[in-house]
Amino acid sequence: MATRRTGDAAAVRTARRAATGVLPGAGLLGLVLFSLGRSHPWQALGGGLVATCAAAVVGGALGFLFGVPRVRGGAAGAEPHGSYVPNTNLEQVSDWLTKVLLGVGLTQLGSIGERLDQLGRTLAPALGGGADAAPVAAALVLYFVLLGFLAGWLLTRLSLPRVLSDADRALDLFLAGQDRDRKGDRVGADDLRMRAMQHLGLVGTSTGRSADLPGSMLPADPAGGPERVVAEVRSTARRSALTASQVRELFADGSEGRRIQALALMQGDPALADLPSLLEAIEHPRSGFEQYHALLAARGLLPRLPAGETGRLREAVAGRLMAPDGIPYGSDRSWLAEKILSRLDAPVFLPQQQVGPTPDGGGPEGATGTPAPTADEPRR
Repeated sequence: MATRRTGDAAAVRTARRAATGVLPGAGLLGLVLFSLGRSHPWQALGGGLVATCAAAVVGGALGFLFGVPRVRGGAAGAEPHGSYVPNTNLEQVSDWLTKVLLGVGLTQLGSIGERLDQLGRTLAPALGGGADAAPVAAALVLYFVLLGFLAGWLLTRLSLPRVLSDADRALDLFLAGQDRDRKGDRVGADDLRMRAMQHLGLVGTSTGRSADLPGSMLPADPAGGPERVVAEVRSTARRSALTASQVRELFADGSEGRRIQALALMQGDPALADLPSLLEAIEHPRSGFEQYHALLAARGLLPRLPAGETGRLREAVAGRLMAPDGIPYGSDRSWLAEKILSRLDAPVFLPQQQVGPTPDGGGPEGATGTPAPTADEPRR
């Protein structure tokens, strides 16, 4: 069944690509063939291309107006967007213009043939003139207006709702992060900001997110996924009767779900955090999801970390950043790792940077006394 669905999806993608190339290609091929029979073929081809592009733009604009999505309002259980509400001016303008255009179009429906004939005669000189240029010009304009309308409507209908939803969701997460920050929950605030940046495509997501989260402390929420479970466990950490040694034993249990549960408790209450457990999850993670939450817990532990222990955390985080199979560049884990190192003032040789010789020929920078780039310096 899965193989059949994959084949159907591939067939749909192939058909879509073929339609994307064939439909405009057929119109342009007709224009080229017509231009070759004119006395000035390049002039006719250039004029025809200008006319078709203008028609496609007009059709695409109309398709956009007809495809602008509506904002859902008043839905039961809908979450408010913090202190902001969506701006529906574009939706209102689209609704007004589409009604006006439909009304005017219906009243002029009987004279559409005459209007097309006038348009063809007006554009005929651009295609080299002659009696046969007028119908070709009118046909090209009509063809590309309709094609542009369909393309504009489909792109707007399929892409714009997702973009607007991601932007609204990112705004909600940023506002929730600010609220968490004001309440002193810096780990939760960082997690929400990271998820907001993921919605906007600014950072990559952690791979291998585990669905094997235990329900011994809180029931899992299938709709919310592992992230929701981790957030719930984190929020109950300070009210939990567990001790630091019990959380350490929970992490040492061995199963990935219990390890992540222990990391969530460490995030919620830094007093429960255990540095060796965090180092183990950072250096030898079971998944990218586990490593992400270990870094998040380590970031929350920084204000309570003894000065003598900072070197171990610095070495572990920097080692994972430098390792070829370590933390991927541009991911959420990379962002957290660099924030941790910037708090620790750690010089790190990032693998993406090319280390060249110094002006005096004494070797690579950082090897002869020249300070190496730190994690809070921008990567090149």
